[in-house]
Amino acid sequence: MCFSTSMRKVSSEVYRPILPGLPDDVAKYCLALVPRSDFPNLGAVCKRWRSFIESKECITIRKEAGKLEEWLYVLTNDAEGKGSHWEVLRTSGGKNHLVPPMPGPMKAGFGVVVFEGKILIFGGYLVDAEIGCVSADVHQYDSRLNRIKHLLNMERASQVECGPLRLRLRRAQRLIYVVGGYGTDGERLSSVEAYDPNRNEWTFIEPLRRPRWGCFASAIQGKLFVMGGRSSFSIGNSRSVDIYDPALRSWSEVKKGCVMVTAHAVLRDRLFCMEWKNQRRLVVFDPVECEWKVVMVPLTGSSAIGFRFGVFGGKLLLFSLEEEPGYKTLVYDPDAGPGLEWRTSEIRPGGLCLYSVTIEV
Repeated sequence: MCFSTSMRKVSSEVYRPILPGLPDDVAKYCLALVPRSDFPNLGAVCKRWRSFIESKECITIRKEAGKLEEWLYVLTNDAEGKGSHWEVLRTSGGKNHLVPPMPGPMKAGFGVVVFEGKILIFGGYLVDAEIGCVSADVHQYDSRLNRIKHLLNMERASQVECGPLRLRLRRAQRLIYVVGGYGTDGERLSSVEAYDPNRNEWTFIEPLRRPRWGCFASAIQGKLFVMGGRSSFSIGNSRSVDIYDPALRSWSEVKKGCVMVTAHAVLRDRLFCMEWKNQRRLVVFDPVECEWKVVMVPLTGSSAIGFRFGVFGGKLLLFSLEEEPGYKTLVYDPDAGPGLEWRTSEIRPGGLCLYSVTIEV
C-alpha cells in the first residue's frame, strides 16, 4: 500500500500540466503569445514556466505565430562620463528603460554577442585598474527574464577588441568565437577560443595567421571574417581579411579589407564599415563577390563625423558620437530606391552609444 501511494505521488509530480485543464502543447502556445514585457513576471511564477520561457521552443512558437518582438539594446555613457549602462531603446516612442547593471568593476574593450535572446559579454580590461589588467569573465544577460548570471570564464584573460561571433557548425551545434585582442602581459594575441553555450565549455581552435589587436570580426554566411587591427603597436593596421571556415577548420586570406574601422555591422549578409580616415561614407563588403561598395553619408540630421551603428527593422542606424542639439539618428535602408535610402529617426540613446545589439524574441 505504501509503495503504491508513493508511486502515485511521483507520477503526479512528473505529469503535472503546465496549465491545469489544457494539454501542454496548447499551454505552451498560450504562454508564448504573452507580450514579451511580461516574461519576467511569468518566469517568477514557477520553475517550469521559467524553463519554457528560456527555451528555444518558445522563440520558435512566437516566430510561427508572427509575434516576435525586436528590441534594441544600447550600452551608453552615463551623463558625467564616469560609467556606463545598458538601456532598451523604445523604437515606437516612450521612455527607454534600463537593464540591471553588470556585476563587478567597470570594464571596457569587451566582446558582445547575441545568442538566443541573451546578451553575452566576454573579457575586457578593468577601467580603474593598472594597465594590462584584463579579464576572463563571461556574463550573460537574459532579455526574457531580465536577469544576469556568470558563465564559465574564458581560458585566457584578454581584451577582446573584436566581438565574439556565432556560427553554425552543425545543425545541433552553435559556437561563439572570441578572436585576438591582448593578454595579461600586454602581448598581442593570435589565439581563438570557441564557446559552446549548450555545454558551457571553452576550447581553443586554429589560431589566426598573425596576432591582431584592435581588429573586428563578423559572422557572414557561416564563416568568420576578421579584419583590421595591429600585430603590434609599431606595425600598422592590416588590410588582409582572415576568413575561418568551421566546416574545414582552417583559415584563408583575402587581400581586400578596411583599416582603422570605427564602426561595423552586418545587415542582409553584407558587412557595413566606417573607416577612421573618412567617416562621412560607408564601405559595404559583399562576401560573395568579395567586393566593396561606397555609400556616402548625408549631412541631413547630423553634422557629426563619428558614429556607432545599430540594426533595427532591416535598416542601419547611425548614432552620433557627439552631443548635438536637435540631433536625429540617421537611418539607411538598403532596400529603398535611389535617392530614398536615407532618412532620420527620433530613436536615440540616453547618452553616447558605445555598443548596440538587437534581440528578436
